Amino acid sequence: MNQLNVSVTQLTGIGAQTAQRLEKLGIRVIQDLVFHLPIRYEDRTRVAPIGSLMAGMTALILGRVEFIDVLPRGRKGLVCRISDDTGSISLKFFHFNAHQHNSLKPGTLISCFAEIRHSYAGLEMTHPDYQILFNPETPITETRLTPVYPLTEGLSQTTIRKAVKQALTLCENQAELLIDWIPETILKKQAYPSLADAIQTLHAPDESVTLTALENGTVPALKRLAFEELLTHQLSMQKAKNKAKAWRAPSFYGDDAANALFLNNLPFKLTGAQQRVIAEIAEDCLSTHPMMRLVQGDVGSGKTIVAAYAALLALSAGYQVAVMAPTELLAEQHNRNFSHWFKGFQTQVVYLTGQLKGNARKAALQSLVDGSAGIIVGTHALFQDSVNFHKLGLIIIDEQHRFGVHQRMALREKGQQDDSRPHQLVMTATPIPRTLAMLQYSDLDISIIDELPPGRKPVVTCVIPSERRQEVIDRIEHWVEKKFQVYWVCTLIEESEVLECEAAEKTAEQLTITLPKVRVALIHGRMKSADKDAVMQAFKNHDIDLLVATTVIEVGVDVPNASLMVIENPERLGLSQLHQLRGRVGRGDNDSYCLLMYQSPLSLTAKQRLGILRDSSDGFVIAEKDLELRGPGELMGTRQTGAVHFKIADLARDADLLDAVQLAGAQLYNESPHAIQPLCDRWLGTSTDYAEV
Repeated sequence: MNQLNVSVTQLTGIGAQTAQRLEKLGIRVIQDLVFHLPIRYEDRTRVAPIGSLMAGMTALILGRVEFIDVLPRGRKGLVCRISDDTGSISLKFFHFNAHQHNSLKPGTLISCFAEIRHSYAGLEMTHPDYQILFNPETPITETRLTPVYPLTEGLSQTTIRKAVKQALTLCENQAELLIDWIPETILKKQAYPSLADAIQTLHAPDESVTLTALENGTVPALKRLAFEELLTHQLSMQKAKNKAKAWRAPSFYGDDAANALFLNNLPFKLTGAQQRVIAEIAEDCLSTHPMMRLVQGDVGSGKTIVAAYAALLALSAGYQVAVMAPTELLAEQHNRNFSHWFKGFQTQVVYLTGQLKGNARKAALQSLVDGSAGIIVGTHALFQDSVNFHKLGLIIIDEQHRFGVHQRMALREKGQQDDSRPHQLVMTATPIPRTLAMLQYSDLDISIIDELPPGRKPVVTCVIPSERRQEVIDRIEHWVEKKFQVYWVCTLIEESEVLECEAAEKTAEQLTITLPKVRVALIHGRMKSADKDAVMQAFKNHDIDLLVATTVIEVGVDVPNASLMVIENPERLGLSQLHQLRGRVGRGDNDSYCLLMYQSPLSLTAKQRLGILRDSSDGFVIAEKDLELRGPGELMGTRQTGAVHFKIADLARDADLLDAVQLAGAQLYNESPHAIQPLCDRWLGTSTDYAEV
């Protein structure tokens, strides 16, 4: 057995308790320590003269204690003044003990390391790392930059540094433990160091590596590891794609008469982009291998009708269709649309959510088993054990990134028979940047609806401070008089749905009082499904003028007469989510407006983000910028849904590697297939099962 795959408890100084703490960081075996890289580095390679210090610097200094004092006011603090030949600086300790107080006597020589800050008494260090020197000859500088590792409670830098050092010594002594699975030709082409050298450089950089290069991620050693990690994800996706192709699927030949009837009954003409994507889906569904296609299109580009056409192909071939949406609000809307579009067809559309109970539920489930229901629309209730299909041939998943991986797998397995699986169509209105699509969705074929239906006007977006709130409220009164409707969106407060709902309730109360002539209603995520639907229906019917909502309305709600949206505290949301929200207006023929009402003062990043949204209505441009500013996890709304999480690679920083990664992936598949599994084991562990979804 490879010694890197044994438990960290085999290392000196790591008992059961420390092992438990390391596990919180994802460190179980020695190899995990090898790939647990520093988050930053400290430069303790030279001593800085105290006179040269400036606020904001982090430095190692050497000086003698001039005096020591305990501050009596407020939080008791220990202040110590030290100096060298060039100047003096204060050290401040808010947590101190008698031993510290007694050992820092005037005349004592000490070395300190910390960030330098301004205080009313001049420059100071707070809680520095310090060492009392009994011998002036004691060396205090390090020969290399000092690594600072990610920690968890109860774990110190000293413990983790010692553990990493032991792991690296093991690798040095047994070179065969860290096998370079990437062929020499690829490494040479990219001018990358070997795996062992790259690991050594990042844990203990020598004098040839600058702190600046490490901080901005341009060190070849870091690029080399990021490249290997991205390559592994690419290979695992390719593996999943090949595995999926080994399954069989029903072939949908379609019915020309039914297709023509369906399209002629629509109250609008399909755009060129919709027709192109429909042709791609039809071709996939003719194949006897499962379609795995992602349809992405901006808000309002008409993805749902494309999905409905795919459903028609399945129905014509005698198969059932499952349509899964992340929220009841969206599922209800799909149910209405599909019921309307398939009215003239001999098929039953059934709606299933967790709220459906009793006999109604029994009847719905029975219609699925006996095949009388052709289309089932619902939320995650669709993959509960009690739900069984007669002949499931197509699965349509909307806003797929909001579902956990296991949920999507469970639904697909319901249609699995012997060696056959249903076709799968996935839709998202969150445009996916090319960089993310290349990596996270490379197991799917991607179709893009890059054209809005004719007549859609871009929404005018304004960024205004909350001090102008009253002005906005006055504008609403004027807007409603013109018979238009308004959304007022209260955003998430500290990730708490409860607080978000409370904020929305208060806002609705205030607006009801301030605007007596305006019909105000409230909708939020904690309301019962039936109540939400009733409010939404009333808003659609124009029985409500102003809808105060939480971000529950982000996806799929369609009210063409609502042409003004106010978003409070937009700085709390990601760009893609704001773009989704904004897409709720601008669905009619009138000019539409979105007011982003922020809390002053705005940080530089928040200013940048809101500026991007104001200046662009292109979801793909916005998504690319969002990826740069926030990273992939948050962008896809995937912190909790089994998305790709990288140990080392950073998609915003390492986007330039992706083209080379794709070429290298193809080369490995052809020339070194034996290297694929070991790479997956090294970087992904057990998570490779998920790549299939």
